[in-house]
Amino acid sequence: MALLNQTPQDYYNGDQHGQYQFVSLHDIINQFMLIYVGEDKIIPKAKRIDVAFHAQRALAELSFDTLKSFKTQEITVPPSLQMTLPQDYVNYTNVLAVDSLGIKHPIYPTEHTQNPQVIGVQQSDGDYKLEAIGTLDSALSRIVLTKEHTNILVGMKVLHPYIPTNAANITVVTATSTVSNITTIDIGTLNNNGTISSDILPTQNVTETSIAFENIDGSLVKPTINHIVTTTATNLFIGGTGNAVTGLIQGASGVFGDIKPGMFVSDANFTVGTKVLEVTDTEVIVDSEPISGTVAQSATSFTQVNFVDYDVDSETWSRYKSGTIDENKTDYISVDNDIINTNQGQRYGLDPTTAQSNGSYYIDEVSGLIHFSSNLSGSIVVLDYISDGLGTEEEMRVHKFAEEAMYKRIAYSVASGRLNIPEYIIQRLKKERFATTRTAKLRLSNLKIEELTQILRGKSKWIKH
Repeated sequence: MALLNQTPQDYYNGDQHGQYQFVSLHDIINQFMLIYVGEDKIIPKAKRIDVAFHAQRALAELSFDTLKSFKTQEITVPPSLQMTLPQDYVNYTNVLAVDSLGIKHPIYPTEHTQNPQVIGVQQSDGDYKLEAIGTLDSALSRIVLTKEHTNILVGMKVLHPYIPTNAANITVVTATSTVSNITTIDIGTLNNNGTISSDILPTQNVTETSIAFENIDGSLVKPTINHIVTTTATNLFIGGTGNAVTGLIQGASGVFGDIKPGMFVSDANFTVGTKVLEVTDTEVIVDSEPISGTVAQSATSFTQVNFVDYDVDSETWSRYKSGTIDENKTDYISVDNDIINTNQGQRYGLDPTTAQSNGSYYIDEVSGLIHFSSNLSGSIVVLDYISDGLGTEEEMRVHKFAEEAMYKRIAYSVASGRLNIPEYIIQRLKKERFATTRTAKLRLSNLKIEELTQILRGKSKWIKH
């Protein structure tokens, strides 16, 4: 029976070129069940589902260090200097910058910076707490602070000796507004259902006193980026139009340009924790309805709404991406610049990863992002990476050079997990697994004697052939 199932004409007119070098995982499983499993065979009995599991594990393990890596992705580095890792990313092999001629230049990872987690707002004394200076008026539930405070959000607990609070009625921030870099807050009562009502009045008048703010759940107050949308009284509405009460904020065209899904709404008209789901040019859809339950609420009391983004860069990353990096001067090395200038190219112990101008990067595994140095902004970057070969049905295939290694890996895995297989059989399969994997690696390394000879000709040693 012929192995080729299409004519030469169909092959060259099609788009599946070079596929003859691969064997599908489905065929490997079928052939393993036919040849290795059965009476008077190495594995007398095995379920197909078990073989399929070990076949997928074998493909993943071979993909990591034996099979060739075909995965690659190209992007233009945006102003944010960040690249999202591919969906099926496991590890990288190369990160390269492309010049105007299409030639790739290596970019080296840096070990001298990172994007650490910011655990909370920190005061100058080192304590993790949020405090602000404001003026208390016993006749008003509104407190005017001395400057802008973006981290004070609706729903936060307010603590001060002259602000009443108890276990039943917790005093919280009910509204915030910022005008001319001065933040003003209103305080009230947090109800059991999560809504906020009833103005709370301070018990005494105090000028420029320190007021503390905490999260209701006791967690640390995290730094935030606030996007305050302000518009005229006739252009900002909540609740939708007509008779439909929905989780909707409507505004003039373009006012929601900085708002993105995942942000939170800090406003008295919505419960604490309301999240943005979708954004259009004139609407923001959130995951809860307005507290008031009204439709198209009068905009006279709704001219400003605060959207909160908790995805804040650490100070380490902010300084790294904003700095002008000159790798040729290698600021990473604590050496006087005069010495570097006079001995450039002549120093011993120079680190090649910093003695180049291609740029640098580091990978934040937690956020799934690659962070690039500032000199790579706008550059074309290519990421060569490794996957496990199990992302899609088309990827679940094995090069014919590694087909035997797949069979031996599956056989060893299936046999080692059973009780009725003699130990000497398991040890034999283990040795065969090792030998076939080594053979596959040598074959896939694609070493050609003529190419090696040509490389060595350029070295100091002459090769006769």
